[in-house]
Amino acid sequence: MKYAALIPAAGEGRRMDLGYNKDYYRMDDRTVLEHSMRLFLEDEDCEQIVVVTDPALYLRNIGVNGKVLLAMGGDTRQQSVANGLKAVISGTVFIHDGARPYLDKKDLEAVKQAMETCEAACLAVPSKDTVKIVKNGYIAGTPDRETLYNAQTPQAFRTELLRTCMEQAVQEGYTGTDDCSVVERFSSTPIRIVAGSYENIKLTTPEDLRKGN
Repeated sequence: MKYAALIPAAGEGRRMDLGYNKDYYRMDDRTVLEHSMRLFLEDEDCEQIVVVTDPALYLRNIGVNGKVLLAMGGDTRQQSVANGLKAVISGTVFIHDGARPYLDKKDLEAVKQAMETCEAACLAVPSKDTVKIVKNGYIAGTPDRETLYNAQTPQAFRTELLRTCMEQAVQEGYTGTDDCSVVERFSSTPIRIVAGSYENIKLTTPEDLRKGN
């Protein structure tokens, strides 16, 4: 199944406290972004990689690759994804965080398999923790943990489905917490959950870097 990978990598990553874009932090002589791109670069089914970032920063740290197209980031992650979608030529798009470098090949293949029969799919893992609903500083409820999953990436969609939902989000001024939340709000398309790995973390805080090294 042919697809395009869209990788948002334009955030400032303030919680990482590096003083620069965390996607360009070096691990094992490669940037975090290069680690996150690796499987897509190696996969023959991935016909295009759209990296949404500062092009000058990318070229200075990584360089040119014929499979990679650069798009300018927006003010928010959602705007960055919308910018990247304009360049996607494939009928299916996989959105993968630039700061999520530990994606396993078997998990990528599982998402690809799901997209053979689905319109949308999300890599996710069951929540390990009990989650509390809090209002005004007090517990207001406890959802059934059996129904709670932590969303990861890649999240995969038929490209036109995601484009249409993103356009509606712009019109209504809606900002979702991830790409699936936009599709959930503006379509009735079921999104298939694909079992992921707890190792597939997103690098968010300095503690995550210590785990990775």
